[in-house]
Amino acid sequence: MPSQKVLEQKQAIVANLAEELKESTTAVIVDYRGISVADDTVLRREYREAGVTYRVVKNTLLRLAAKEIGHEGWDEILEGTTAIAMSKDDVVAPARIAAQYATKSKGAYVIKGGFIDGKNATVEELNELATIPSREVLLARVLGGFNSPIVGLAMTIKEIANKKEQESA
Repeated sequence: MPSQKVLEQKQAIVANLAEELKESTTAVIVDYRGISVADDTVLRREYREAGVTYRVVKNTLLRLAAKEIGHEGWDEILEGTTAIAMSKDDVVAPARIAAQYATKSKGAYVIKGGFIDGKNATVEELNELATIPSREVLLARVLGGFNSPIVGLAMTIKEIANKKEQESA
């Protein structure tokens, strides 16, 4: 039986993890069993640069934290080695980075499941989410779409002005 001190530490970890899960818009649970330390370092850097929290967790502690915030049905995915990537701001980043790395690693890094906006998500749903471009790319496309008619109008006006100038010359 664990000592009171160990029990209190684990309860604090569960409470902290539950709070992080509650604040997150997206979480991706992965099996990291076959990756090297060098690859793990690169992966952690990518997550950190994208503003994603990534940590290795014990299945029991994650199960308790998930249950505390109302996420049920994770028993089957919380087997083996487990890490979780969570983001408060960017819905796509954890899934995109995990999917890219899972493809590169050829089975050494496997997405097991997760959640999107508080609802459990399957591997297929997370892979589909991963294909959505980043926020910056989407904003650039929208701004490009707004800018396109204006550029077209400016080009047309310039052509008309050039034509009138040629006619008068």
